[in-house]
Amino acid sequence: MAFRKLLIANRGEIAARILSTARRLGYATVAVYSEADRDAPHVSLADEAVCLGAPAARESYLSIPKLLDAARRTGADAVHPGYGFLSENAPFARACGDAGLVFIGPPADAIEAMGNKARAKALMLAAGVPCVPGYQGDEQSDAAFAKASAALGFPIMVKAAAGGGGRGMRLVTKRDDLVAALASARAEAESAFGSGELLLEKAVIAPRHVELQIFADAHGHALHLGERDCSVQRRHQKVLEESPSPAVDDALRARMGEAAVQAARACGYVGAGTVEFLLGGDGAFYFLEMNTRLQVEHPVTELVTGLDLVEWQLRVARGEPLPLDQGDVVMRGHAIEARLYAEDPARDYLPQTGPVLRWRPRGNARFDAGVREGLAISPHYDPMIAKVIAHGPTRADALRSLAAALRATTLFGVVTNKAFLAAICDDPAFGRGEATTAFLEGDFATHATRRAEPPSPTTFALAALATYHHHARACCPDPSFIGWRSGGPVDSIVSLSSGSSSRELAIAATGRGALGQRLRVTTPEPLEFEVVLDEPERLAAVVDGVRREVRYLLDGDTLWLDDGVATHRFEDRTYAPARRDASGSGKLTAPLDGKVVAVRVGEGSRVARGEVLVVVEAMKMEHRLEADVAGTVSRIAVEVGQQVKIRQLLAEIAPEPTEVA
Repeated sequence: MAFRKLLIANRGEIAARILSTARRLGYATVAVYSEADRDAPHVSLADEAVCLGAPAARESYLSIPKLLDAARRTGADAVHPGYGFLSENAPFARACGDAGLVFIGPPADAIEAMGNKARAKALMLAAGVPCVPGYQGDEQSDAAFAKASAALGFPIMVKAAAGGGGRGMRLVTKRDDLVAALASARAEAESAFGSGELLLEKAVIAPRHVELQIFADAHGHALHLGERDCSVQRRHQKVLEESPSPAVDDALRARMGEAAVQAARACGYVGAGTVEFLLGGDGAFYFLEMNTRLQVEHPVTELVTGLDLVEWQLRVARGEPLPLDQGDVVMRGHAIEARLYAEDPARDYLPQTGPVLRWRPRGNARFDAGVREGLAISPHYDPMIAKVIAHGPTRADALRSLAAALRATTLFGVVTNKAFLAAICDDPAFGRGEATTAFLEGDFATHATRRAEPPSPTTFALAALATYHHHARACCPDPSFIGWRSGGPVDSIVSLSSGSSSRELAIAATGRGALGQRLRVTTPEPLEFEVVLDEPERLAAVVDGVRREVRYLLDGDTLWLDDGVATHRFEDRTYAPARRDASGSGKLTAPLDGKVVAVRVGEGSRVARGEVLVVVEAMKMEHRLEADVAGTVSRIAVEVGQQVKIRQLLAEIAPEPTEVA
């Protein structure tokens, strides 16, 4: 099964990651891209690249005929699917084989066997792999599920038999909620996976999510490369992952590893895969599912084992035996990965779109990224910007390095979850290794990074200084004279807003200090600053005896400012005309680019404040958009299936008249 040219049927950071190893090993490489990704980094990293078509994934990255045609046109003789898209698609694996292409992944039969949760669970039970008690029968009526749930006892989990990623999954705590949960899960599963088949499992409350990285070759050898703890999740989506797990000792690792290898052998597995388990507080573990591909979080395993998993995939696909036996696998130190997303935790993790104006990854960490400055975060794909992975001799070392790298890294142009990730690293419970799958929805749910807190007076003042120096530097090259006039120093007024907070700040140069220029910023309380570093897009000042440094970028009237704790967005209103606050205006606009999937009301309908009017799908999620006033719908400006742009008008409401006493 020799091959010389590899086509990567994916995009973003995973395409760049695979290209790196493939080129190091001497393979010729082919990238594919949609029209939205024409200038993406992975395109220029490959030897050749083929445009698949329109931005929508179904017309590009999910089009099997187009991918096979790209391989034919470039002479590629192998295909690596990465993760997501078609990576766990058995028809794609078969189509590659039929076209004479080596598929860098498991056999299609193994993908098929593990792709349906109900059939996979039956296979695991037959192989003696521990499974959560449940029901995965062919009878799919509500009555059958009601009978099964009565036998299992509540709480239970309703799950989609096909697919994953938390779609079609519902926790049911009492019998009265079962029918509604079944209907909701069926509808979501049908939409996401084309199958409404469901199964039930006894709910394991607040477990850990622990997965084992397995590898198998075509010669009958299989082993595991240790575990990853993926318990920090929201909506069943992983946020942080680490290896080894704080809850797993050598004895438990051996038992879980043996079960994972047993699962691989039961389905005739070849290549890289991940067997996921729920781990209870009593040390009991249960099979959850098997991912028949490389995982997003594979770098933590690479850092603790010193192995290149993509290289192993390519060697196994060539028919080579695994290079190590189980006893040769050694885990050194600790690694933790954080997924940096373009999303706003303070707005229920709403995905963000927009240009990447500044991208400066820094710190003692590995960055797997698929972005660069000048590109845009697209509404068509997952909003992950990069994976930040830190490794150290101990868990505490890795955790400190990860938090420091997150804070040192700059990304301007879109709101991100950077501060949220750093706050998790600082959380005492997470630091003690106590996080379960309930962690983010527990005490941490009230953390300040989840709320739209206004910037502090000091942050507002630093933002004003950054704006002031940016403009003044253009006409006064010597910073020591900024703010001075022939008649002496005069106050400068800077007007800034951030979210719902607005401030008018007066800045006055008061002289020179031992360290630098002194300025007074009235916010309205006066704060004394001594500017000690004034460079383009970087400013440091001493206030109350503490040196504070910020990184900033002024893009038109928008100021992006990173103070090392959080990234803030300010609007410079200094020279802007007065404007009326649009909150409660009755105009419903799109919060991001996406597609309208539902219009819940018609023109002439009476609606209440907070009622859902339109549902927009973007970045694999549905966003329910609500009325900001009560009144009568006077206009519906969109229809189902229509693509909309950020801030595009969707609907208008004529507000109910306010009664005057």
